[in-house]
Amino acid sequence: MGDVYGYIRVSTKEQNEDRQLIALKEISVQEKNIFMDKQSGKDFKRPMYQKLIRRLKKDDLLYIKSIDRLGRNYAEILEQWRILTKEKGVDIVVLDMPLLDTRRGKDLMGTFLSDIVLQVLSFVAENERTNIRQRQAEGIAAAKLRGVRFGREPKPLPENFHQMYQQWKNGKITGTAAAKACGMPLSTFRYRADIYEKAKKL
Repeated sequence: MGDVYGYIRVSTKEQNEDRQLIALKEISVQEKNIFMDKQSGKDFKRPMYQKLIRRLKKDDLLYIKSIDRLGRNYAEILEQWRILTKEKGVDIVVLDMPLLDTRRGKDLMGTFLSDIVLQVLSFVAENERTNIRQRQAEGIAAAKLRGVRFGREPKPLPENFHQMYQQWKNGKITGTAAAKACGMPLSTFRYRADIYEKAKKL
């Protein structure tokens, strides 16, 4: 039997780690073997996690309160899980999810169950991220329909814009000349001319 460790992560310095700390102490993880990071779980470049990884060796046991304390990127969680269990030979126990306990069943079925649970978690997390992005896109589209404007307010058109626009539209001057006379890049002139033209048709 190796050493017993615990890992805690809170997203910000303001968040309280007591819930995770109490859970680890209740199962008798020594305080000197508890590693804690106070930063985002977007990746695994966390100082105390990296220190823990260096310390862990074959047959050690690592406790975490819940899988999202390990990280938020589930593709990376799967990779870290593989490194810890397969390469380093460490056992992992996720307290909030009893199925994620690599001590239970070192046989093929036990390993298979753990892998399936991780894969399902990965799918659920990725699906939730997709749904969040979709909800955000739908929210922005709905806001635009209500007339909410996003981004900076466009600069007012120069006083000579209408005159330059008409000359350009009638083929009397080039777009480059019109844009220069209005003091704007050609791409901006064409963009504003397009909006101007649509506004005139309303």
